[in-house]
This record gives sequence, C-alpha cells and structure tokens, in this order.
Amino acid sequence: MIVVASLVAKLVDWRIGRRTLAPEVVTRYRVLRRTVFAAIVFVGIVSALLVVPEVRAVAGGVLASSAVIGLVIGFASQRTIGNAVAGILIAVSQPLRIGDEVEVQGTRGVVEEIGLTYTWIRTRENDRFVVPNEKLASDTIRNSTIRSPEVLAEATVDVPSSNLRRTVDALAAGGDEVLVTGLAGDTATVVVRRWVAGEGAADRVSSELRLAIAERLQADAA
Repeated sequence: MIVVASLVAKLVDWRIGRRTLAPEVVTRYRVLRRTVFAAIVFVGIVSALLVVPEVRAVAGGVLASSAVIGLVIGFASQRTIGNAVAGILIAVSQPLRIGDEVEVQGTRGVVEEIGLTYTWIRTRENDRFVVPNEKLASDTIRNSTIRSPEVLAEATVDVPSSNLRRTVDALAAGGDEVLVTGLAGDTATVVVRRWVAGEGAADRVSSELRLAIAERLQADAA
C-alpha cells in the first residue's frame, strides 16, 4: 500500500508538473503539487499501518484520547503548520511569485522556489535567502515585478550649474528621464532614469547609463 501510494503520488505530481504555465499559475501549482503529494503519501502510510491488527488496536486507543493528543501535537507543531498554511495563502493571494524580483527584510533577490514551509530567494551575490512562509505572510514585501515586468535603472551625476538647461537637454536626448535633484554652489545634482525589462537587468543597465551620460557630457562640451 505504501508503494502504491508513492506511485500514485509520483504520477499525480508528474501530471500536474508537465504543463508550461504563466508565473502566477506556476506558483499555485508548485504549492498544490507538494500538498497533494504529501497528502497521498500520508494517507497511504496510515492505511498500510491500519492493516496490522496490533497497530489498529493502538490506533483505537489513540483515537479515544485524540483530544489530548491533538492538543499536544498542535502546540508542538504550530510553527510548522503555520508555515504550511502561510504557504497556501501565498499561493492563493500571491504577494510574490516564482521569478519575481522582491525585497524582504532588506535583502533583494529573485524568488526561486516557494515550498510548503519555506521560500527560497536568490540574491544578486547568488546566495540563497531562505524565509519561513509565516514571516512572508505577516511582513512587508517589496515586489518590483508583480505589477510590471519593468524595473527602474538610474544613475546620479554632479554637473556644473552653468548652462544647466542645456546639460539636462543633452542628457535627455537618449529618451531617458532627467531630474535635477539638488543645487549646491556651482554644482547641480542630476538623476537620469531609464525603465528596463528583464530580471536582474537594473545593475547592468545602470552601468551602461553612466557610460552614456559620460559620452553625452563629453559630446556636449566639445
């Protein structure tokens, strides 16, 4: 019975996981697959154990005192159960999805996996930031992808305040958004922004944006 339950769980997991789906559906399916797999295996093990007469007799005594056992197990596993319930809530409400670029507790990265109890986030340093689902369900999450696939790349530069309008026009020639954010004596602080699409592209585009700013300033001064 345990072998049959394992084979059925594997078959169901394979059938659910063979589709190519959108990010929001993939997140739900991942949690659904793990929930269904664990439930089938659990039912198979319990059914196999109940075939043994000695175990069935013990199970009758356990059921007679199920209130006490349930209370003890509930207190002992409340964190685990809370994380599992939070994982299901995350799959339904989707404050974050697989592939989203998020910031949790000051750590920024891409959601790599959402399990029943933990969520794995890959940081820019290629580390794994593992967060309990219960904490994700109760803390604030900054999601840069869920509403739009674009992220903001920006670069800040100090330029002479003389002919500032001409400098701003030159920097905006590439179609970027240019803002003057500060003035101090003969120097002005200018921020150049560009919206880009793609996971983890902001740092690369920010570097290219600084190079483009330098080239535009040199061309304007020539």
